[in-house]
Amino acid sequence: MSGLDELVGQREIASPEDMQALGEQMGRMLRPGDLVVLTGPLGAGKTTLTRGIAAGLGVRGPIQSPTFVIARTHPSLVDGPPLVHVDAYRLGSAMELDDLDLDLDNSVVVVEWGRGLVDVLEKDAWWEVELESEWGGTGVDNACGTSGPAAAELDANAPRIVTVSRRTASPG
Repeated sequence: MSGLDELVGQREIASPEDMQALGEQMGRMLRPGDLVVLTGPLGAGKTTLTRGIAAGLGVRGPIQSPTFVIARTHPSLVDGPPLVHVDAYRLGSAMELDDLDLDLDNSVVVVEWGRGLVDVLEKDAWWEVELESEWGGTGVDNACGTSGPAAAELDANAPRIVTVSRRTASPG
């Protein structure tokens, strides 16, 4: 195997800048045909990680969450594979993801909110990256009712736990 093998495991990421740097490292390791599924709560750093992946791949930006357009293709500026950035948050089913007709063979495809949806794609294996916010990293605890823009801003710099793993399609 290749791709992100050397990154498999869990690590703590201290800041958004470190999250982007991890993404850049990933982007330099990814190849055409690689599928990366990003999982984590709102504000966990999925789009920040994708910005880093884009920088590592050398694709045209800007990289923004494609929530309303669902998928955005960023062509390479360095004769590499394009990045297809998908936000599956608003999709109702795995079949809707399949209907996007993504170029899985010639692109690096990053799917935010794709856990449980990518299984229908014709891929034998993919990378899963789970991002978790540490509780109380800045004293803001959304589970206790602190929310809104001020809480999100304070929580943006809280450490994250990032787990990279390899997933395979279920037979059948």
